[in-house]
This record gives sequence, C-alpha cells and structure tokens, in this order.
Amino acid sequence: MSAPGRNSVGLGRSGFSMGARFLLLAIVCIALMLLDRREQHLVRVRQALSVVVYPVRVAVDLPFSMWHSLRDTFAERDALIAENRLFRRERLETEARLQRLEVLERENGRLRELLDSTARVGSRALVAEILSVDLDPYRQRLDLNRGLVDNVFVGQALIDAQGVVGQVVRVGPLTSEAVLITDADHAVPVSVNRNGLRTIAVGTGDSGHLRLPYLTNNADIVVGDLLISSGLGGVFPAGYPVGRVLEVRLRHEQAFAEILAEPASSLDRDREVLLVWNDTEEAPPETTSPEAEEPPAAAASVAEVD
Repeated sequence: MSAPGRNSVGLGRSGFSMGARFLLLAIVCIALMLLDRREQHLVRVRQALSVVVYPVRVAVDLPFSMWHSLRDTFAERDALIAENRLFRRERLETEARLQRLEVLERENGRLRELLDSTARVGSRALVAEILSVDLDPYRQRLDLNRGLVDNVFVGQALIDAQGVVGQVVRVGPLTSEAVLITDADHAVPVSVNRNGLRTIAVGTGDSGHLRLPYLTNNADIVVGDLLISSGLGGVFPAGYPVGRVLEVRLRHEQAFAEILAEPASSLDRDREVLLVWNDTEEAPPETTSPEAEEPPAAAASVAEVD
C-alpha cells in the first residue's frame, strides 16, 4: 500500500513543479513585453538578432530570387527579339512600297499607263525568310520558309527593300526554292527608266553583275541609268528597280555593245524577301509539282535569250 502512495505523491509533486515553471515563464514573458513596449529595452537585442538571422534569410531566398531574375531576363530578351523582328519586317514592307519613288518622279504623261499599272502592284505581299543559300558559284539559288500552304507558286516574283531579287522555281509544302536574277540561267525583261528603252538583263553567275547583251552600239543608254522591270511576260511586276548600269563598251566590230549593270537589291546580304502577287490575279495560280526544275516564265526568258 505504501508503494502506490509514494508513486502518486511523486506524480503530484512533478505536476506542481511543471505548473510553477510555466507560471514563472509566463510572468517573465509578460514582464519583458511590458518593458519592451514602454521602455524599448529590447530594441538592440532584436537588431542584433536580425543581423545574425539576415544571412540565413538571404540564403533561403536566393534560389527563388535567382529564378525570378532569370525568368524576367529571358522574358525581356524574347520580347525584344520579337519586337525587333516585327520592326524589321515592317521596315522591309514599307521600303518595298517606297522604292518606286524615283520611278514615279521621273516618268511623265507618256508613261501614265505604266504608272497606273505599277500603282496596283504589290498590294498583296508575304514576307519570307531565307533558310539557306546555294554556295555553288555557278548557281544563284536560295531556300525560303514559305511553300504551298502559303499559296506560293512557281514563277512568283521576289523583291527586297531595294529591288527585284528573283523568282520561285520549285515549291514544296512548307518551303520553296528561288533563283536569283544573277543566276547564269536567268533573264528578266527590263527597261531604262530615263527613256523607256526595253531590253533583257541576263545573269552572269556573279551576284554583283548583270549583262545586257541585246543592245546595239547606238542604243541610248549611259552609265548610271536605272533599269526597272518592264512587266513583259507577266512574271515580274512592272516598275521595280532591277539594277543600275555600271559600264558601257562600244564594240564597233560587232553589232551589239557590251553593257554591265549591278543589281539594285542586296542579293548577298538579304535575310528576308517579299513574295508578291499581281492585283490582276483573282487567286494564286496552280502550282506545279515540287520536282519541276524551272518555271515556265523563266524558261521562256532563257529561251528568248538563247
């Protein structure tokens, strides 16, 4: 009987001891709070503790702050890239519409019909990015990121902010291949903007030169004359700059002069070009199979040259 009694007395003492400790700690806490509220005695203690705890807070917050900073940086970078790309395309489209200013200023009533036709060209255009360029010096070709899904068709004209670039020769579902006007197998009908003299500009295989092999020695053409697309053949819209005459050599022993011109467009620097439709087309013409090697218009031009 004595053992259980002692055990119950011990538990009672232990319970009284814990209650006393709790009461004492509560009194101390209340006293500290009152002192801190009225006398501000614990300000320095809190400041010291905040200095000690600050590195821990920084270490805990560092991964989250770095993640937010990187996310904002990449988001701003993507936004700037997209905005820059949009501005570049808008600039290209705007310059393509303004590039005929010199033609419109020089032509008069004698070319009113031609001016009316050029004013209708280019109301529908599509920006295409250059995917790759053929490095063969005898082939001036490039691949575009537009195809059948964008209504691109064989023979469609390409221009950039300065002038005529070339035309499409092969079309796939998502991409297409174009030939530049400087390709040795390509020819484009042109006219001299100063006097309306018509001829054909033939590629040389050199991205910096065109030939005009069908002008006689007495033809009215001089260095600096602007060559524009004549619109004959219906492939290239009329009135777009093609090149400018660099050299005129009269060969009296032959009937034709040797004339060289430089392309107006930036063939070796373009990153984007414009695919243009004529307003007279109700719908894009039917495209040929992707295996077609040359467009009918280009083949006709080359046949005429030969």
